[in-house]
Order: sequence, then C-alpha cells, then structure tokens
Amino acid sequence: MLNLPNLLTLSRIAVIPPLIALFYWRDPLANWVACGLFTAAAFTDFFDGYVARMRHQRSRLGTMMDPIADKLLVASAVVMLVAFDRAPVIPVLVILCREFLVSGLREYLAELAVGMPVSRLAKWKTMIQMVAIGVLLVGPAGPVFVAPWLTTPLVGEGLLWIAVALTLITGFDYLRASLRHMRRPLARGRKRVRSARTATPAS
Repeated sequence: MLNLPNLLTLSRIAVIPPLIALFYWRDPLANWVACGLFTAAAFTDFFDGYVARMRHQRSRLGTMMDPIADKLLVASAVVMLVAFDRAPVIPVLVILCREFLVSGLREYLAELAVGMPVSRLAKWKTMIQMVAIGVLLVGPAGPVFVAPWLTTPLVGEGLLWIAVALTLITGFDYLRASLRHMRRPLARGRKRVRSARTATPAS
C-alpha cells in the first residue's frame, strides 16, 4: 500500500502542518517558502496518478486518499489566507461549498456504481485555483506587475475570482449530471419495500 504514488498522495497531507506554521513566521521569506511547499504539493496531484498508471500501482488507498488530500490541502491554505486577511471571504466560501457538494455527489453516486469523471473545464478550474492560491501565499512579498497598482495580492485575487466562476459552472454541471441518477434507485427501492411488505412468508 505504501508505494510511490500513495506516498506522493500522502505528502500533500504531510505538507499542511508546516504550511500553517509558516503563516506565523513574519518574514517575506516565509511567504515564498509557503508558496514553494504548496506548489510542490500541488504537482504531486499530477505525478501520483501518472506514476500509478505507469507502474500499474493503482490501489484502493490511493483512490480514496487522492481527492481527500487535495481538499485538505486547498481548504487549509484558503482558510489560513482568509484568517490572515490575505484572501477575500466570498470566493473561498464558494470554493469550499462546491467541494462539499461534489464530494457528496461522488459518495452518493458511488453507492449506485455510477462514476463521475472529471471534466476538462474542472481541470482548468483546479489549475487556476492552485495558481491563485500560490500567488496569494506569496502575497505582499511578491513583485509588482507592469503597473504600481498591479500587485501580487491583486493578481492572486483576480485569479481566485476566475477560479470561482469556473467553480460555479463545473459545480452546476456535476449537479445536473447527477440528478439523472437520483430518482431511479429510490423508485426501485420503494418497489422492493412494497413487494417485501405484500409477500406471504413461507410456512
């Protein structure tokens, strides 16, 4: 179970404590270190799947922990950014609510043996979201872009709002795709209950 893909997945969880601790280190260098840690952890999200496919090392542990590790990493980073007034609250709430929604839909559909593949737009959303969080982690320690008013925090917030727009679109797409599977199991379940109640027990 502790093969390379799973270790890469678990490393995203291991990064969370030092990432949180860096928020309390009041130094511009800490911002860059936090960005580096988060970026390295984000890259493992690609490499763990790639290595698992290449080495034929897919496992139930990896399948279960991969989305959990992603959500823990993102949630920890954005909550700390809001706590230290380095990210706006509304887009962070939208991102977190969407993650809960999609997780709930995936869990429900898994009981029906229905897969919910990740769309290409959702992959773009994830990439832009990760870049936005990395830029916000650098924050005021970062450079000024083009004009004096175009600071690193402003660029990060702009990217975060773009990620929020994609978050709403992809979240709605997942919800709409899931609604097609929600009525049939309930109807079948009711039929089974009715037939069980009306059946005559064997003597």
